[in-house]
Amino acid sequence: MTNKEIMETALQQSAYDMNCKPEDFLSGGNVMTLSKKHPKARRYLDLPLECDLVSYGNNIVAQTSERTRAAVTEYINRYTFYNCFETPHMYALNDLLAPFDMRVCFMAEYFLPDVDKLKVRDCGLELKVLQRDGFAELYNEQWKNCLTFSDRERDVLAVGAYDKGRLVGLAGCSADCEQMYQIGVDVIPEYRRRGIASAVTSRLALEVLALGKVPFYCCAWSNLRSARNALSSGLRPAWVVMTAKGNEFVDKMNK
Repeated sequence: MTNKEIMETALQQSAYDMNCKPEDFLSGGNVMTLSKKHPKARRYLDLPLECDLVSYGNNIVAQTSERTRAAVTEYINRYTFYNCFETPHMYALNDLLAPFDMRVCFMAEYFLPDVDKLKVRDCGLELKVLQRDGFAELYNEQWKNCLTFSDRERDVLAVGAYDKGRLVGLAGCSADCEQMYQIGVDVIPEYRRRGIASAVTSRLALEVLALGKVPFYCCAWSNLRSARNALSSGLRPAWVVMTAKGNEFVDKMNK
């Protein structure tokens, strides 16, 4: 699979997620859509969304509800598209959404593999590819970033790093949509900063590509450790997302 094919797959998936066309993310101007459920959307998305902004580095595609459409349109047309994802402008979006009892909730950066940089990486430990039965006993606090506790059937594959038979690092992937699998990774604290995370991440990304699927990776912008791992693993930034939710939802997450 080429980098062009990988990007085309991601653009198509984002189009399913946002009720638009893949080429909308590449246009020079911002695009507004009415958010709707779609059978091919990523399974964890709580569609429809009332304010969801996505950029692949060219513009903003925004999906909204009918009631928030005017407010979000005003916001994304007021500032340069990349400034819309940062303070202080973000506070202006909160002000525009206040009449709907909403405010910014989620912000994340997404990564895709670069096939020119993705390769098997050696961390000095044994790496094992695990099928479902191989990680069925790993649904515990240590590996919460690697496995999908709320919907275990989505988890399809994992790669573990073992030191003398002890699992010390794990990357798992979930089939969040038909063509793209999301990778999550963690390493037990005393084994960090030894290249284990990038070894299991890159190996799992290669295994996913071998299945004919596109791996993707997500982290908060402030999670530099995770972002560095993505880059070290042969992944590169592809798109960013900012989503607003109801105040009650945000307050519950803050408790």
